[in-house]
Amino acid sequence: KRNSKNPSLADRFELFIGGLEICNGFSELNNVNDQNKRFKEQMKNLNNSNSIIFSDKDYIKALEYGLPPTAGLGLGIDRIIMILTNSNTIKDVILFPVMKKKI
Repeated sequence: KRNSKNPSLADRFELFIGGLEICNGFSELNNVNDQNKRFKEQMKNLNNSNSIIFSDKDYIKALEYGLPPTAGLGLGIDRIIMILTNSNTIKDVILFPVMKKKI
């Protein structure tokens, strides 16, 4: 969601513990006109790609009834485990590493 005082910024936050980023948070977009405009822009921008394009009409309909101010966050469980295990690298605690080991 855009910041009400400065529309070039977004309402978001980050949580750090001991200098390590634990989560990213945001204020949910609850303006039906703004959300509908963004869906239409995304569909126009993705029209020439191989991506699946859809507009969530049910979500737009729900927004028409109103959504109170809402926030969410993405919590890095692996980063919390790093702190709890005193690990220096996320590679030591990540459950599904993306890098394959060299044979």
